[in-house]
Amino acid sequence: MIKKEHTSIKHWAEEDRPREKLMAKGAEALTNAELLAILIGGGTTKKSAVELMQEVLSSCGDTLRGLNHMTLQDLLHFNGIGEAKALTLIAAAEIGKRRMMENSRDIPKFKTSADVLKYMTPHIQDLIHEKSWVLLLNNNSQLIHFSTLSSGGLTETAVDIRMLLKEAILHDATCFILVHNHPSGNLRPSRPDQELTQRALKAAQAVNIRMIDHVIVTEGNYYSFAENGKL
Repeated sequence: MIKKEHTSIKHWAEEDRPREKLMAKGAEALTNAELLAILIGGGTTKKSAVELMQEVLSSCGDTLRGLNHMTLQDLLHFNGIGEAKALTLIAAAEIGKRRMMENSRDIPKFKTSADVLKYMTPHIQDLIHEKSWVLLLNNNSQLIHFSTLSSGGLTETAVDIRMLLKEAILHDATCFILVHNHPSGNLRPSRPDQELTQRALKAAQAVNIRMIDHVIVTEGNYYSFAENGKL
């Protein structure tokens, strides 16, 4: 017979009752492991939910950011975490990312490349491959639409210029900012990056849409083609 997991709070030690602690002291008083323990509901016959989540966090550097890197299969390797619990943790990590994105979308205008970096930070967080995006703007540099153009490998990604212009025309954008990330952290533009910039610039000019910038972003820094006189 398969033993049932101890999912009820009454089976937990007094000091491992995060729900009661939450009710008494508020969410800010709980550790990351305690908060995650509430989400998974219970541990095993040998470990409380808190102990189980401490083990998971320990395996990824004791950070929630590290937890974001864990896949379904990674989580299923832990004794006491089944598919339902693993999916709950993955969903919680995604909610955290999306909350950051909501805060970034409050930026009404993109006046500087620093504004681009601030907006893009939640999107590039934890990416291990290159992606490219376009920020479609109106004449006041206000965001009309944000679109992913491509997703590539570790060192480069291909951008379909026709798709970029199609998105701009579809959303009645008068200008745009091309963005892509360098997961390596190296901000130096490659030759393909430079060629892409020139192709996008010429194509935009042909349909009377202004290319404001091409920005390469990493976590915490950026390279602007416009600011460096390359546009």
